[in-house]
Amino acid sequence: MSGTQRRLDIFLNDHLAGGTAGAELARRMVREHGDSPYGNELRTLAAEISQDRQALLRLFADLGVSVKRYKLYGAWLGEKAGRVKPNGRLLRRSGLSLLVELEALRLATQGKALLWRALLAAAPQDARLDSQRLDLLLHRARQQSETLDSLYDRAAAGLLSPAPSRGSTASIATAPKEAPS
Repeated sequence: MSGTQRRLDIFLNDHLAGGTAGAELARRMVREHGDSPYGNELRTLAAEISQDRQALLRLFADLGVSVKRYKLYGAWLGEKAGRVKPNGRLLRRSGLSLLVELEALRLATQGKALLWRALLAAAPQDARLDSQRLDLLLHRARQQSETLDSLYDRAAAGLLSPAPSRGSTASIATAPKEAPS
């Protein structure tokens, strides 16, 4: 195996492991938040993330890269282990779990966008890489990031903003005025 092919093998398998963890996380988020105001967007994201992972697997075949199962199992296990974290509650999930999960999914989506960018950069020298398909995948990753940013902002506002006091007509807290210097 050439040095280039070896680097490609490692690079793609690392991203497949990340994609596996991301797909697992997205599916779990749909199960846990599917009936929430975030449900429709999460379902769409989970479906797209799964499709992106399948696109990556097709790319493995096109490039003659073999899947390293141990990395997939490690990613799958890592996603499960990531569920165990201190969240201020002993036996149930905290509302903050949603923010942490959205952050993790946003990071995974950003990594996926970087994967497609890297492959697009290599495409002019490698006829096995379809620039148009990679460009579509990059565009979709960017759209997913925007959706996740919107979900995150809504969730953060709902979880971290003080509730308006009874009888208050203000629905948005105003920032305190700065003291004169």
